[in-house]
Amino acid sequence: MVRPKERGEILNQARRLKMARSPHAYVRGSTVKFYEWLTQRGQTIPQGPDVWICGDCHLGNLGPLADAKGRVELQIRDLDQTVVGNPAHDLIRLTLSLASAARSSDLPGVVTARMVEAVSAGYETALAGDFDEEAERDARPENIQSLIERSIRRRWRHLALERLETVEPKIPLGKKFWALERRELNALKGLFAEEEIATMICALQGVGDGGVVEIVDCAYWMKGCSSLGRLRYAAMLRVGEGKPRQLCLIDIKEAPTAAAPRSAEASTPRDNAARVVAGARALSPNLGNRMIAARLLGKSVVLRELMPQDLKIEIEQLTEKEATKVAAYLGGIVGRAHGRQIDRVARQSWRRAFNGTGKLDAPGWLWSSVVELMSIHEAAYLDHCRRFALSQSA
Repeated sequence: MVRPKERGEILNQARRLKMARSPHAYVRGSTVKFYEWLTQRGQTIPQGPDVWICGDCHLGNLGPLADAKGRVELQIRDLDQTVVGNPAHDLIRLTLSLASAARSSDLPGVVTARMVEAVSAGYETALAGDFDEEAERDARPENIQSLIERSIRRRWRHLALERLETVEPKIPLGKKFWALERRELNALKGLFAEEEIATMICALQGVGDGGVVEIVDCAYWMKGCSSLGRLRYAAMLRVGEGKPRQLCLIDIKEAPTAAAPRSAEASTPRDNAARVVAGARALSPNLGNRMIAARLLGKSVVLRELMPQDLKIEIEQLTEKEATKVAAYLGGIVGRAHGRQIDRVARQSWRRAFNGTGKLDAPGWLWSSVVELMSIHEAAYLDHCRRFALSQSA
């Protein structure tokens, strides 16, 4: 049993281990460093229109997401770092992630070059308005189509087995789920007793006003990578009246301060949870409309209903055939998320600034950013592994 006072060291150790597993895993866990290195670069990155950006747009932060009615689309699935900022930052982060995945898959450098071009082309296609639902389906690589089909078939039992390793209405304590302190349990009970929170959860479950929200079980949740060390809880709820009442699983996550630079001119909520929810609703409506900003134990937290259909893209190995198709498709997904926030004139202006050369190959600023950041991340990753190995042998 993990005691509350032991959590900090265990979480820090888990985070260091995750980041040491591969260069690709290190990229995923080094968001703050990414922006530090990006601001140190001498080369100019074009300033795009003020839009909500993901802020941490790596490969694992995209995937199938269900709306409240279970309809599935592939969208951005983690918005902790979202701000109103420069869309170029999302593009660099995504391309760096894909280049890192190609390196982990031992693909030749020429494939990485084609992937950078493919991301750029897919993004521009979306900005031009040529990435509607039909075009999006036609552009799906086979592995993405398989992931979406699997997502659509999933039901509550799949979510329970995946997240809880049981279909019983309980959260089993062990490696991932830890017992709560009394103050934490009381705070969670108070949270779900709030009228606004209960009403929104009932609405998500299709239950009318006056529905009952009852906590079945809850626990501290050791989950994620960059979020390790912040408040994170899982709560199983029973919602509605009469029998049987619906079960739902809620992820309660402390909202961090964003590392991504925000626009000085645009209005961004100062409360971190409100910022995350606002960004999610702009970029990923399927997810954003299932999120609630709240306060818990003096912290800003985001409540998110977990749906069985929610999955993330996990590509352990990319083939040469898949690589450029995946890159172009994901570039289109991000381009559509950005583009729907601005009008046609602003999209055209951003396309011109984005490409610069007017050619189909990748813009020079994107290529040079990825090349330089890949070398920085490689050195930082090896240094991280060295320090991790030394800590293990001490």
